[in-house]
Amino acid sequence: MTAQPTEVLRFKRVEGLLWLDLTRKCQLNCGHCYNSSGPEGTHGTLTREDWILVVDEAAERGISRVQLIGGEPTLHPDAPALARHILSIGLELEVFTNLVRVTGEWWAIFQHKATTLATSYYSDKAGEHDAITRRPSHARTRSNLVKALGLGIKPVVSIIECDDEQRVREARAELSDLGIERIKIDHARPFGRSVCGSGQATDLSALCGKCGTDRAAVGPDGDVTPCVFTPSLSVGNVLNGSLDGILGGPVMGATKALIRESVRNGGDGGDDDDGGNKCNPGTVPEECSPGHAGSSCTPRN
Repeated sequence: MTAQPTEVLRFKRVEGLLWLDLTRKCQLNCGHCYNSSGPEGTHGTLTREDWILVVDEAAERGISRVQLIGGEPTLHPDAPALARHILSIGLELEVFTNLVRVTGEWWAIFQHKATTLATSYYSDKAGEHDAITRRPSHARTRSNLVKALGLGIKPVVSIIECDDEQRVREARAELSDLGIERIKIDHARPFGRSVCGSGQATDLSALCGKCGTDRAAVGPDGDVTPCVFTPSLSVGNVLNGSLDGILGGPVMGATKALIRESVRNGGDGGDDDDGGNKCNPGTVPEECSPGHAGSSCTPRN
C-alpha cells in the first residue's frame, strides 16, 4: 500500500536542481569560461515572464533549488525580480556571481535566509588573479567578500585552479584568514574557452555522469540541457514546450544515456554509486560543482 506514494514522491523530485543560465554577458573575460561569456555577450531572448514561467513549472515538478548563473547573472536586468520570485514561492536560491559589482538590491537578496552566495577566486596575488579573469577584478571581489562577511553572509568560494604554478594554497589561506569557512578547490573544466584558453573540444567524458538526473539547465534562449557545462547539447526549448515535458521526454533520456556511456568509456566519472563529486557550480548539489574531476567542480569563469 505504501509503494505507490513512494514512487510518486521520487518522480516529483527527479530534477532537484535547476540552473538558470541567464546571460552570456560578463564584466570579466576569463580564458577558461565554460560557456565563453564576456563583455560582448548578450542576455538572450527569454523575457522576464518566460523566466518566471520556467521557475513556476520547476516548482510544480518538485524542483526545490534554483541557481542563477551566466555569464554574470547580476547583470541581467530581470535577475533581481526573478530572484525575489524564486524566494517568494519557497524555493532555495543560489547566486553564482563574480562579486565585481554588487548593488544594494543584491545585498538584500544575498542576506535572505534561503539564499546562498557563491563566487570564484584564483589567487591571493592581484596580478595573478587579474591575469586569469583578464580584468582588474581581484580588489573588487575580495572587498565584496569582506563586506559579505560583515553583513553576516557566509559565501561559498571556489578557488579554480588553471595552472600548476597558481597560488592556490596561498589563496585558500587568505580566504580562511578572512573568515570564510566554505572553500572549495576546483579545476577548470574542458568546456567553452577552457582549459584556460587551450581551446579543447567539448569532451562529454569530463562530465560527472549524473547530468539530467536531479539537475538540468535552461539557457538564455530557452534551450534546456542536462548540464550547465554543455549549453550546445539542447534537449528541447521552453519556448516550444513545457519544462516538465522536456525533462521527462525521450530526447533527454537519450542524451543522458549518451553522457553516461561517454563517462564510462572515458573512465573519469561514475566511479561511485552517486556520481562522485565531479560537478557543482556552487553548492547545489554537493556532488556537482564546475571544477574538474577529483575535487569539486564549479562552473564559473
